[in-house]
Amino acid sequence: MHWVVGVRFKKAGKIYYFDPLDFAIDKGQHVIVETARGVEFGEVVVGKKQVSEEDLVLPLKTVLRLATDEDKKNVEENNKKAEEALAVCQEQVINHKLEMKLVDVEYTFDRNKIIFYFTADGRVDFRELVKDLAAVFRTRIELRQIGVRDEAKMLGGIGPCGRPLCCASFLGEFDPVSIRMAKDQNLSLNPAKISGICGRLMCCLKYETDSYEEARDSLPDIGGYVETEFGVGKVIGLNILEKIVQVELEDLQVKELSLSEIKEIEIR
Repeated sequence: MHWVVGVRFKKAGKIYYFDPLDFAIDKGQHVIVETARGVEFGEVVVGKKQVSEEDLVLPLKTVLRLATDEDKKNVEENNKKAEEALAVCQEQVINHKLEMKLVDVEYTFDRNKIIFYFTADGRVDFRELVKDLAAVFRTRIELRQIGVRDEAKMLGGIGPCGRPLCCASFLGEFDPVSIRMAKDQNLSLNPAKISGICGRLMCCLKYETDSYEEARDSLPDIGGYVETEFGVGKVIGLNILEKIVQVELEDLQVKELSLSEIKEIEIR
C-alpha cells in the first residue's frame, strides 16, 4: 500500500496520484507537483489515502510543496498571458493559411512551454507556424491536435438536457459509448437525438447501461415463449425499466404481464 493524494490540473480533468511525502495535505488545497512535463500547479481533489500498488503506476511523482499566494498569482498571470497568446496564434494561423481551429492555449506553471490545442479534419503541417510562434514568445512551443469530444470538454456548453455538459463539469475521462447502448435502452436511433453537441454519441448513454443489462438478464428474450394464466404466449415486447413483458397469446390477444405472472418454457 502507498500513501497518495489525487491532484487535478483542470476542472473536470483527469486525476493523477502523487506521493504526499510528509506534507499535511487536505482536499481542496493547492500544491506544486513534479510531472512528466515539468513543475505544475494543481488542486487536491482526493485527500491523503492509501492505495494498493496494483492501482498505481510506479514510481510515483512527488508533491514538491504546498502552493503559496504567490503561486496562485503566477497561475492567474499565466491565464492572462494565455489569452494574449491565443490571439497571436490565431493571427499567425490566418497568415499561414492553415486549415485548423484553435481551441485553447495553456502555459505550463514555470512558463517553459506554451501548449496550443487545435482541431483539424486531417494532418496539418505547422512547422513554419511553430517557428514564428517561438520567435514571438521565445519559449518552447507545442501544438497538440485534439478530437471533438476534447474540444467540447475544454469549451463547455449546454447539453440537449439543458444542463452544463457532463464532460466539462465532472467527467475526468471519456468512457467508450456505443450505439448498442441506445438500442438496449429502447431509445430512438435518430443521430440528432442521441448525439451531444460534439456530434458524437452522448456520454450519458453509458450511465444506465449496467442497470439495463442487469434488468434485461432477468427478462425473457423477445421471440421466446412463456406460460401464463391465460395460456402459452409469445414474447413480443419488453418494458425493461418496469420489468413488464408483452405477450401475444394463441388467440392473438396481447397482455402486459409482470415477471411473477409468467414462466419461461421451451417450445419444440
